[in-house]
Amino acid sequence: MSDSEVLVVASKVKKYIRDSGDMKTSASVLEALSNKIRGMCDNAVNNARGDGRKTVLDRDFE
Repeated sequence: MSDSEVLVVASKVKKYIRDSGDMKTSASVLEALSNKIRGMCDNAVNNARGDGRKTVLDRDFE
């Protein structure tokens, strides 16, 4: 998986934004959101490793 791969479902994000605020979504939003998710996942993996687990749990995202 490359660091530039989009990790979100574009149609769902665009629909959520449209339904929440009657706004459109720029294509660059998907990349920015994916980058934030990558960072969150990296932190969660580190938290799980720090606890000696091989499974990422919901609490690892806190």
